[in-house]
Amino acid sequence: MPATPTPTGTPAQQRNADRELNAARLLRASAKHSYDPLTEIDWSAPIDPDHYALPAHRVALYGTPLWDRLDERQRARLSVHQFASTTAAGIWFELVLMEGLIRHVYANDLTTGHAQYALTEVADECRHSTMFARYITATGYPSARPTRRADLLGRLHFLLNDTTMTFAGAIFVEEFTDAMQREMIRDESLQPLARSVARIHVVEEARHIGYAKPELERRWAAMTPARRAVFRRALAQLARHAVAELVHPRVYALAGLDPAEARRAAAANPHWRQARIDWSRKALDFFTDLGILTPATTTPWRRASLLP
Repeated sequence: MPATPTPTGTPAQQRNADRELNAARLLRASAKHSYDPLTEIDWSAPIDPDHYALPAHRVALYGTPLWDRLDERQRARLSVHQFASTTAAGIWFELVLMEGLIRHVYANDLTTGHAQYALTEVADECRHSTMFARYITATGYPSARPTRRADLLGRLHFLLNDTTMTFAGAIFVEEFTDAMQREMIRDESLQPLARSVARIHVVEEARHIGYAKPELERRWAAMTPARRAVFRRALAQLARHAVAELVHPRVYALAGLDPAEARRAAAANPHWRQARIDWSRKALDFFTDLGILTPATTTPWRRASLLP
């Protein structure tokens, strides 16, 4: 592990020293609190079909006429498929994030703690993606592939290679899923397997957020006004598509529902809207403090049901 630097020197040297101090802290935390989900989780344990994976009121169709048509076991199964769909979306986003981190490392000095922590984060995300894939398999959810729209967006991001957007997207997605999964951890009535997946993800993603936030702060401070205007619009679109990916249409088909009808019901559901607002709050507070989200730029976030 690189030696912890002493802050001193020019503003540029100070920024690098701050980067290294943060990386040293994160590397120490990683050494103490990293998990191998293949050994930490009992994948052989049977799954109770009556256990919800998400709190009932956080299922996209909760409270709708379609929800009322399902019996209690069907509702629990719908929650399991929704969380499995969320983990599939997580794999998609983590692959995009890992590609961005590798490019970031390629442009940096690998003797620095900052670059070495990026590689540590890639290792974490590899384990998380494997963990999500194992959860999908265990629950019988049929695919870890994203929607075609998400696949195309990921490929576009690879082409654009916008590292600043990678960090901003990571903050939004990881804060969003962190809020969701903390609710799962606190609810002891939920499926033990889902809660185990959530627990590991929450512990390790906290470090990733701590890496991305100061990096975005530095990059945002250096942006021109014109670049900031474009960035604000692009980030809102990224967030909208990322959240839309959480519940794949196949979730509704597996419940015996018409996917188009179910998607309309979910889109109009005030309970599901409130879930997305609640889970977005911490990321959007950070973007507001930074000046990315302003009173004049809230419209696309509200249209995506991410702001009241």
